[in-house]
Amino acid sequence: MTAGLAAVLALAPLALTGTAGAAAAPTASFTKVNDWGSGWEGSYRITNSGSTTISSWRLEFALPAGTTVGSYWDALLTSNGQHHTFTNRSWNGTVAPGASVTFGFVASGTGAPTGCTLNGQPCAGGTTPTTAPPPTTTPPATAPPTTAPPTTTPPPTGLSPVAANGQLRVCGRQLCNRDGRAIQLRGMSTHGIQWYANCATPASLDVLAREWNADVLRISMYVQEDGYETDPRRFTDLVHNYIELATARGMYAIVDWHMLSPGDPNFNLTRARTFFAEIADRHKDKVNVLYEIANEPNGVPWSAIKSYAEQVVPVIRSRDPEAVVLVGTPDWSSLGVSGSGGGVDTIAANPVTGGNLMYVFHFYAASHGDAYYDTFARAADRLPLFVTEFGTQDYSGDGPNDFAMAQRYLDLMASKKISWTNWNFSDDFRSGAVFTTGTCGSGQFGGTARLKPAGTWIRDRIRTPDTF
Repeated sequence: MTAGLAAVLALAPLALTGTAGAAAAPTASFTKVNDWGSGWEGSYRITNSGSTTISSWRLEFALPAGTTVGSYWDALLTSNGQHHTFTNRSWNGTVAPGASVTFGFVASGTGAPTGCTLNGQPCAGGTTPTTAPPPTTTPPATAPPTTAPPTTTPPPTGLSPVAANGQLRVCGRQLCNRDGRAIQLRGMSTHGIQWYANCATPASLDVLAREWNADVLRISMYVQEDGYETDPRRFTDLVHNYIELATARGMYAIVDWHMLSPGDPNFNLTRARTFFAEIADRHKDKVNVLYEIANEPNGVPWSAIKSYAEQVVPVIRSRDPEAVVLVGTPDWSSLGVSGSGGGVDTIAANPVTGGNLMYVFHFYAASHGDAYYDTFARAADRLPLFVTEFGTQDYSGDGPNDFAMAQRYLDLMASKKISWTNWNFSDDFRSGAVFTTGTCGSGQFGGTARLKPAGTWIRDRIRTPDTF
């Protein structure tokens, strides 16, 4: 399943209206970027080979019965049965002579696109075909919910983190690979996928996996705040798709049930059981999925968190018995430092029942100094820990960076082989987002020109990974 392999269907020029009033002659070509048997990832490139600027585009095609479009990016989509219409976003409709734009999507099934047209004309050029695809309505201003993505992805090959380590497990206080060797994973957390899905795309994940050398992607799915509770089907499908994209790139995937407010995880217990049952059932044959069942519990004692965990973990275990499960800790996963105190002693004395469990710690270096660091250091000698979220700024994810304090934490985690993901892989305006504002819309993720100081700093540290 090597990216870049596969069937390029030549689907080429036609005429579109340009801003100067003269006919342009763009081309459209399709590439199957990845194919995992039960589904595939595809990309269209629209190139303006004419002499006038194109001001908008509309590309249509049909898929055979049994093949459906899942998630998509850099376009808007409307579907009428098996007929699909992709139109430009506000930022990529204008295409100058000689320039190109691309958009992509994931399909479930084995069928290929047919009957491609671009602005009503055949993508191969010429006039409207005698059997034109059916008309569609004008696309909405925002992308509609996606349908279910592919269900399985074969294991990656080569020297990817997953290929090197296989199924992970907890041995003592360490995260260990299939050979029982303690390892450290390093990677990034997405921001909320309800807001920044355009920052976690095949293009950006290619950069994360192949240029940054990341081992792990944390998929941050908020439960409230315009997240899962507003459309469970859509958000579950988005997580399915992100797991597939991470798997195709040889990265581990943390499924983050990003509960924050209300702070009692039991408020969302029924939702969590439903969500994790489907995720674990679909991905149980993969070796790269970890489950973070409660992001930042707060305002409740450890007993409430433990009760929640012992009702959710069996849902996962009955379907995916080997997977590592990550359990949030009191007071915003601070091991109790941010509020009630006594978290480490309490958890150690009354742990969640079962194996292959780790406990979560979060910190923000500009806010969380010696008291947090010392608690974390002591906890590392008593509990299996995974830092699923940290930043070099204050606890809001904004403000000046404290790289010196952050490096102290990273040095400690390296010495004890504690895995981590940094917050966050987006172009949010705050200093903790790695990309400058507007990067995700541009689709240009490579190199360092579009990185904020925190982005450059964390990229350098991910690029020197564990030796495994």
